[in-house]
Order: sequence, then C-alpha cells, then structure tokens
Amino acid sequence: MGPRTLTRLLVALSLAVTGLAAWPRPAGADDPAPPARVVVDQRFTTSDGVELQTTLTSVGPVTAKPTVVEFSPYGDGSQTLEVTPDYNFLLVQIRGTGDSDGSFDALGPKSQRDVVEVLQWACAQPFSDGDLAVNGFSASAIVLYNSWHQQLPCVKAAILRSGTHELYRDLLVPGGILNLVPGAGVIGMIGAPALLQGVDRLRRDPASSLGVVGGLFASGLGVLAHPSLDSWWVERGWRGDANDIPVLMLNGFYDVESRGVFQAFQALRDDGAHLVMEGGHDGTPAGTDGGVGEAREWLDHYLRGIDNGIESRPAVRLLLAHGDRAAYLDGRFTVREAADWPVPGTTWTELALGGGKRLTTAPPATSRKESYLTLPTLPTMSDVPTWSLLEAGGAKALTGALPFLDRTNAVAVEKLTGLTYTTDALSADVALAGPLALDLPLATTTPGSGIWAILSDVAPDGSSHPLTVGRLSTSYPNLVPGRSLTDAGGAVVQPYGDYSTADRAPMGKIRRYQVELWPVGNVFAAGHRLRIQIVGTSLFSPLSLPAVHTIRVGGPDGARLRVPVLPGSDLGSALR
Repeated sequence: MGPRTLTRLLVALSLAVTGLAAWPRPAGADDPAPPARVVVDQRFTTSDGVELQTTLTSVGPVTAKPTVVEFSPYGDGSQTLEVTPDYNFLLVQIRGTGDSDGSFDALGPKSQRDVVEVLQWACAQPFSDGDLAVNGFSASAIVLYNSWHQQLPCVKAAILRSGTHELYRDLLVPGGILNLVPGAGVIGMIGAPALLQGVDRLRRDPASSLGVVGGLFASGLGVLAHPSLDSWWVERGWRGDANDIPVLMLNGFYDVESRGVFQAFQALRDDGAHLVMEGGHDGTPAGTDGGVGEAREWLDHYLRGIDNGIESRPAVRLLLAHGDRAAYLDGRFTVREAADWPVPGTTWTELALGGGKRLTTAPPATSRKESYLTLPTLPTMSDVPTWSLLEAGGAKALTGALPFLDRTNAVAVEKLTGLTYTTDALSADVALAGPLALDLPLATTTPGSGIWAILSDVAPDGSSHPLTVGRLSTSYPNLVPGRSLTDAGGAVVQPYGDYSTADRAPMGKIRRYQVELWPVGNVFAAGHRLRIQIVGTSLFSPLSLPAVHTIRVGGPDGARLRVPVLPGSDLGSALR
C-alpha cells in the first residue's frame, strides 16, 4: 500500500469519524456502476512561490464545464461534495497541509490570498467554461467565509455546510472559554494527512517539510497564545462581503459549528442566500438527504441556468426536533419555512429563575441568593455540540463501556453540583427556534471561572434531554455596543460579547452577565417541561480551579432566561 492510498484511507476514516464524509452517500450495491472518472493532479504556484497540490476530477475526457472548487486542509481525497457529470470538481489542498508546501496559517491571510489566486487560475484553465462555484464543509467552508471580504473571481454560486462565521466565538473559544476537544481534533485531522503525504513531499522537496510541520505547530500555539479576540483572530473571521454570490448554507441545530451558519446567513441574505437546517456534523435525519438534492439544484440553476425555481423557495427551512437529537435523527421533526432568520414574528418569552428551582413567567416578589460549585461536568449532558460531533463518529459506544458517561448519570451528577430550574408541564405544544439569552447576576470566588448553561427538554417520565448550551468566562461581562440582538421591548435576546479585553471578576461581588446560548430548534410537546441548568464547564474544556458561584434569583433584578417562541405558539398560555 503506497503513501497516497494510505492517506486516502486515513482521510476517509477521519471524515467519517467527524461527520465530514462526502455527500451524497455512496451508491447502493444494486445501483449501476458510476461512469469512469478522470483524475488529473497538478501543482499550482502562488505569488509567493508556494506550490499547492490540486486534483481535478471529471467524468470522461476533460472538457470545459462549470467547475466546483473546494479548498481543503484534509489532504488527498477529501472532497466533500459529489457532483453530476455536468461539472468538473477541483480539490485544492490548502498551503501547509496534505501534499501542499508552505506553512499552514490557521486559515489566515495567506490561505485567503491563495483562494483568490487559485480561482483566477482555475477560471482560465481548459477544464473551465468560465463559471465557478465554491464548496466547503467545516474547515473548507471556514476558509471561504474568511475570504469573503475579497472579490472571488468567476464564482457564480457557493454551497457551504457547517463552518464558522467567526472562528473565535463560533468554535474555538466560544464565550471566551477554550473549546479544547474540537480544536485539538482539527489540528490532528490536518496533521495526519500532512504526515502521511510527507513521503511524497520528501521525495519532491525535502526542505518544504520543515515549513509544514512548523505551520501546524504555530497554528496550534496561536490558539493558546491569543485567549482574547485580538487582531490574530480578526484575520480568521468574517470581515465583510465584497461579492454578490448566492450561497446555499446547510447545517443542523446540534452541530458543533451551528452558531456560524445563522450569523453567515444574516450577513449574506441580501445576496440571495438560503439556509437549510437539515444536518451537518450532527448527522442527517432519517427521511432526508441532508441537502444533497438542494445542492444539485442550486448548482444547476446558478451555473447552468436551469429554471428549477430554487431561488423562489422560502429562504429558510428549519427541521425542528421533537425532544432531542435522537428523535431528530430518527425522522421525528417538524419542518418550518420562513423568509428570514430569526423567523419573522418570533417573540421572546422571559422566564424567571426562582425559589423552589422553578422557571416561571412571573418572577417571585422577593430575591434570594443561590450557590453552586463549578466542578467539571460530563460532556454527554453539558456539551451538546461537541458530543454530537463525537457521537456521530461512533463515540456513543463509550457510554456502554463507561456507564458513568450515560446521559441519565450525567444529569444526576449535575443536579448535585449545579443549579436546576424547571417549568411546570406545558398544556400545549410550543415550538422554539432562535437564539436565547441567560441574563445572570452572578458572583464568583475564582476570577476567570466559567459560566455554563444547558437548555433541556424534560419528558413526562422525568428524563432530561439537552438541546443547546451557553458558556461565558467571568472575565468577559461586557457587550459590543450595537451588535447584540434585542426584542421589541429592548431586552437582549442574543448577546454579542466583547472578548477583546479581559475584565477579571472581583471576588464575591455580583455583576451582571449576558450568556449567549446557541440557537435552539425544538418542539416541546404538551406534558413536557423546559429546564435550564447552570453548572461547571465541560470536561472537553481545560480544567480550571473550582469556584463557588452565587446567583441572584427572584425580585425585579433576578436571573432571567429569554427563549424564542415561533408564531403560532404561546409559551405563556401553555404555562398557565
């Protein structure tokens, strides 16, 4: 087995483990054999002299066709979209990854400049008819979002699945808390193909290997060296729209990068973007194709001019779970379509955290203080996005081998170490979809500790099913003026935290925090209850010194949870 074959096997395994496998899924055993493919490897030299490995895939003889381009850090064979024979596909291995030379810059300025240069080159090649589309999934989507402030030549459409709008707050340091497991996993997945393809690199240009290894090391160190959102992170996030490109965005509510797609849609909706919440790293629901058909129609319309009406469909399609991710994957969901996000007509209901561990629409008249110890929590319950990523790749077997990881046990542990507030049973179904905010007066004994909040659907049998989480370091109490989303009454419903400068919490003094919970998409059935838990940070984040957190509940300035209620639902009435 040669190095390239071994690399492709490793890439296929790593993509499957993290839910990044190319879609649509492979043909079944009874399907006819696919047409013969032609694969052409070619090296492209950037303006600063770095050679990038590119691979063109075509059906039959290579002729000028609309061409889909993907920029991937995962090496040879990491294409994440299968196209029909009407298109060519060009996979470009990002600098410092796979078999490309140079130093990986964590999807920063050099990689972004490469995007423009490769597109200029590809547009003029014999395999291109002058019309390009770009495709990305996760990291290959992130590098495109990061590049959108540049004009992308010849690009007529884009398909972006998962991916971050801002790498800092959407994935690697959400709420100012390092997201250790996803970050380490990404570096590992990028590094493994680079090492395996290093045999080819050593034969071709031995000196380039040092730059590749150094770039991967520097990128990992860069995340650790920049705990605040500084200029290093700004260069690796959204910096504006210099294009007029219609983008099809695909993801799922449980995805490890779910926040980013909503923010990106809001930034690009005026260019004709569509948002389809039908699966990402978190898996594809039964009865759906994960957006495959939508992607093909998107390309056919914008690159081949086919009048299929896709541009006239509702811009937003949401698959709302019925209780939890397991139900969603089993095909138990409700489809809601809308013209925008958040869905027009959404109202935010304010629920007060009160005595007796109740979550109510009417706050208790008197306030009180309640405390909890910030011990590390089990990620099966407290880190829904990351656990969904790992579970999709087979980590579910761990709960059988290690029973303490079972969700029921995790809930029990967190009830002992955190604070739990639950509504009464609902008298009618209530659909929630949108961002949430936990308005929390809190004091800590340990500056730099983390606030961690979990929203769950509680079934009539008492089982608690996590839906989404919010996290915030006590070092970041401030908001960026004018960037937070507010409701009709002016209350903050999606905080936009200021992570540029740490403001260490004074020991024992209550100050107000606005904790952003990532968007929820769930139908709470009659008889079910809403629950918010405030606990210590997940074990998937770095360990820190334990702290005692004290919050104020009840009264006019006690803790509040603001939840998004879709038109047609009435949470207040359902709780009366």
